[in-house]
Amino acid sequence: MQGIKVVSNLAMLIALALSNQVFAETSAKIGAPENSFAKGNAEKGQQIASQVCASCHNADGNSTIPANPILAGQHAEYITKQLINFKARDNKPAERPSPVMSAMVVTLSPDDMKNLGAYYTSQNPKPGVAKDKTLAEQGEKIYRGGNIESGVPACASCHSPNGAGIPPFYPRLAGQHAEYTVAQLRAFRTEQRANDINKVMRGVVTRMSEKEMQTVAEFISGLR
Repeated sequence: MQGIKVVSNLAMLIALALSNQVFAETSAKIGAPENSFAKGNAEKGQQIASQVCASCHNADGNSTIPANPILAGQHAEYITKQLINFKARDNKPAERPSPVMSAMVVTLSPDDMKNLGAYYTSQNPKPGVAKDKTLAEQGEKIYRGGNIESGVPACASCHSPNGAGIPPFYPRLAGQHAEYTVAQLRAFRTEQRANDINKVMRGVVTRMSEKEMQTVAEFISGLR
């Protein structure tokens, strides 16, 4: 039984390692927008953010609403990708469904999305603080070491030990609202969200319990 768990964990780690390669190859084949990222204009992005995004994410991207993600300091490419995924294209539904965000991106051009990414990545995220120390300590174990019994890999392997993420595919998590993080983990598990590269996140969360998701999210909220 232990041997099966080890093999299962190894398979998950291999999937994580290959996800970047698969993403790059797929993007090149289909000519996906993600394959043509270029630096945006932060000044122009600020203008858009102040008019379109500030009411939900604050002017500098440091959202104070737990259900809305903190965007300050997030990787520009990751933000751009999410905006692209929120937008329906070629008579097809959006890759990442969201009634609110779908409405927000309707008028945004590809350059607008890059400019927003450039603006938010230039903003300083405010330090987060975990509200439940006990829960956060439990979550740290999963974040840093995973769970060999259930085959959950360490979150740090893709999002880095300090939560800075690995651009452009793995987002910064440090200080993110616990409520938002849990909501996204649940969405990946139910496949309401399915825009993860190579189904990596969906593969991970199917092995996580509800309690593990909550503890990891709490730890992440205080990570700096």
